Amino acid sequence: MGNKIDINVVLLKRDLRLQDNEAIYNALQSGRKTLLLYVFEDALLHDPHYSERHWNFIKESLVDLNNSLKPYNSKILIKQGNINRAIQIIQETYKITHVYSHQETGIKITYDRDKMLKRFLANNMITWVENINNGVFRGLQDRSDWIEKWEDFMSTPLVPFAPKEGQLFTIEEVEKLATFFHVPSLETDPNTPFQKGGTTMAMKYMTSFFKDRGKNYANHISKPLLSRRSCSRLSPYLAWGNLSVRQVLQENTRCIQQNIHKKQMEAFGSRLRWQAHFIQKFEMEDEMEFLSLNKGYHKLKKQVSEQYIEAWKNGLTGFPLVDACMRCLKETGYLNFRMRALIVSFFTHNLWQPWQKAAIILSQYFLDFEPGIHFPQIQMQAGETGINMLRMYNPIKNSITHDAEGIFIKKWVPELAELDTHFVHEPSKMTFMEQQMADFIIGRDYPAPIVNLQETRKRASDILWHMKDENTVIEENFRILKKHTLTNRKKSS
Repeated sequence: MGNKIDINVVLLKRDLRLQDNEAIYNALQSGRKTLLLYVFEDALLHDPHYSERHWNFIKESLVDLNNSLKPYNSKILIKQGNINRAIQIIQETYKITHVYSHQETGIKITYDRDKMLKRFLANNMITWVENINNGVFRGLQDRSDWIEKWEDFMSTPLVPFAPKEGQLFTIEEVEKLATFFHVPSLETDPNTPFQKGGTTMAMKYMTSFFKDRGKNYANHISKPLLSRRSCSRLSPYLAWGNLSVRQVLQENTRCIQQNIHKKQMEAFGSRLRWQAHFIQKFEMEDEMEFLSLNKGYHKLKKQVSEQYIEAWKNGLTGFPLVDACMRCLKETGYLNFRMRALIVSFFTHNLWQPWQKAAIILSQYFLDFEPGIHFPQIQMQAGETGINMLRMYNPIKNSITHDAEGIFIKKWVPELAELDTHFVHEPSKMTFMEQQMADFIIGRDYPAPIVNLQETRKRASDILWHMKDENTVIEENFRILKKHTLTNRKKSS
């Protein structure tokens, strides 16, 4: 066999896009022939945080990428298995000099994978070039200049996808390599209620949000029904990298400058900054996947009730808004922010269950599962950070305030659809005679509340407020604030 040609491999992970993809851009800038690779990793396929909805979204994203690559006579090499093994097999035909990818702020299993990959590539004399992802910086000890670094990153021009002729692997070359691998089917069911993956679909959502849907963004953000249209719905496309945060933020800035739904877009822009703040926090404190950020709460022990957990995850708690939210989330993969906070608050405070149990279930349900948002947010709602206000959401009050006519509840808890509106929020208040007249029996047609709202709220509040005054919690508060408070902010000139 003759001399092997030098090539790059771009390892796609949570950056399933061509435009503003620095890993692809950096590889192409080298001038070497470049292979795009995606691996359905066996370890992740079996990880409890992931579910079929995630893999289908990724498959749809890869199909969309391949369609976008057709004009370049190229496609992605897609395989199932192990990344190191994939590199080994490709090395038998080509000489891989460089691997390009982004730094992934992921769960422990992906971080451990990256550490093993680093050793493997070094042992094989392959240079690994990693770029920062969405303005999240690895190795920071504090936030003294983080916001400036993030804003500088977000204001730089988007990097283009502009391969030179012959620079990408051809379809034929990729298909020849694919014969050495197990290639999974990319077929998915087009009739599911989940958002479809891919940059093409992401751009449609982004365009419609900035043009029209976002005009009621701030007004509808807390409403479980109206938010489904008025919120951006871009979170899964950001979580899996069909869009970069920079693409969305720069489009948001253009809208504000052109006075298009200005106040609404300013509110949305602040959420993008808030998102980056939490992912950076998780990057710096990744043990949050398993343990409370504030070590003072490590001693808080809660007795696990499988009965409570099953009722909660299947929307059978006897609290209509909680049940509607859980059924909607399970069915569609989406829930607005306030309702996400409410279901975690109910799980951790009223049911008094450990947040770690909710984290696994919700990661499977959320189509937009993003570790850097997921774990910090759940801990904050559970009241175990020590630095945030203790928020306990009353599901009945929120139901009346945000779904006054019970439309959302009736849609997702259809057994309540025929009840008078004032009973929809709290059916357990119906007298026996009212139940008989409505042919609706609590315990038969819909569960009785599984806990007493007032009693469980008081218990959780008493315990958590008491813990806030403990020395370890207070000491940890100082540590956390010192590490994560944004300081030394440059004053605008």
